[in-house]
Amino acid sequence: MNPSAMTSPALDRGALSDFRALAGRIDGNGPRYTSYPTADRFHNGPDLSLYHDALDACRADAPAPLSLYLHIPFCENICYYCGCNKIITRDHGRSARYVTYLGREMALVAGRLGTRRQVLQSHWGGGTPTFLNPEEMRRVMALLNTHFTLAAEGEHSIEIDPRRVDQARVALLAELGFNRVSLGVQDFDPEVQQAIHRIQPFEETRAVVDAARALGFRSVSLDLIYGLPHQTAARFGRTIDQVLALRPDRLSVYSYAHLPHVFKPQRRIDETALPPAGEKLDILVSTIERLTAEGYVYIGMDHFALPDDDLAVAQREGRLQRNFQGYSTHAGYDQVGLGISAIGAIAGRYVQNARTLDDYYGALDQGRLPLARGVAMTADDHLRREMIGDLMCHGVLDLAGIEARHGIDFNLTFAAELAELDRLAADGLVRCEPGRITVTPLGRLLVRRVAMVFDRYLRDDAARPLDNGARAANDGAQPIRIVPRYSRVV
Repeated sequence: MNPSAMTSPALDRGALSDFRALAGRIDGNGPRYTSYPTADRFHNGPDLSLYHDALDACRADAPAPLSLYLHIPFCENICYYCGCNKIITRDHGRSARYVTYLGREMALVAGRLGTRRQVLQSHWGGGTPTFLNPEEMRRVMALLNTHFTLAAEGEHSIEIDPRRVDQARVALLAELGFNRVSLGVQDFDPEVQQAIHRIQPFEETRAVVDAARALGFRSVSLDLIYGLPHQTAARFGRTIDQVLALRPDRLSVYSYAHLPHVFKPQRRIDETALPPAGEKLDILVSTIERLTAEGYVYIGMDHFALPDDDLAVAQREGRLQRNFQGYSTHAGYDQVGLGISAIGAIAGRYVQNARTLDDYYGALDQGRLPLARGVAMTADDHLRREMIGDLMCHGVLDLAGIEARHGIDFNLTFAAELAELDRLAADGLVRCEPGRITVTPLGRLLVRRVAMVFDRYLRDDAARPLDNGARAANDGAQPIRIVPRYSRVV
């Protein structure tokens, strides 16, 4: 299929108007599908052979390049909304020890892979990666370059907290080889910042953005969250004004999911100050309207980019992918995860590291990989992952292509799913045509709801009753980024 035929139709005011009317009826919890199966489906305590088999299969695929995620869990202060796996401390001795153990893990992974593999995409997340002092950052990068080859033409990004970074630190990041930075903002409104325990003046953020641009970073991205205490469409609009003054290359606007039974810091948030569902929807719709009017391309879900950004280009050319960092241009490669709670997606297996320092250090002290959870994908998983990815990235399912690649009769295999799609078609989310299912402009705004149709695990859950404990675990799956793995569909 011509890649240009796979790209989703553009948003318009009609789609946003219909979305506003429909969203309240199609609200609910749903996965973000940065993986399939989603992380809550991983098995606890799998045999270490799962990880070994994954790396051995990846070794056989050499010299294909890799993607790499590195988790730095430390933060100096707690942000009440945060669902990350983090450690609040000001003791930098703890990070020095962590760097030593990261080196041990890298050595084990690289030793199993055999050859020094090229990395075309790397990302440092957290926590706060810039919690590491300059010497520690240099040491981690030296370790990475010892065990892997970070391609100069690749995409190498890091999440930074503008409150903890000055011009000298931004210069260090450039020296180390980072070419993309992602800045946490959430909201510039002082009352909202006070409520979430994250005071971050606009000028402080602008200084970091200006430094990154002056140093030639290829991309500057800002993260926002809507649905936080005291937010309204008008007040968040003022934050958008300030964001537009910075003109970031990429912008993520995440929905806050209030799950205090899962994430203890959220218990400090005043629930009475959270915006009601209607106001939260108004925030989202007005934000999309404003950003697209100012020239940003709606990539999908919570991602926006300027038209000449790599993400927007990948979307136009049908090359957009999705991985644990969200939408991406380099998701087709095996991804190695390093550090506590990091997830790898390697040769048809998902593997997740231990979530605590004690468990992580204990495994490495014994000379073994710190595997805590994982799953080997089935043929059905591979099929459904491909379809969910096509829906979320390209907005199209080419039924003949799927049948040819997987040796199935689509109508027979997905009879129940097609019946559900008919209902979504009646709501205007998809068009079901001979040989093709297309997500409409309205459906792009609710694309997770469309993707959920093909999630076999959700379908199996719906077919059997869950007790309250299992239901809570399903709604609060393990997070990787700043929002829970499960959040509201709108």
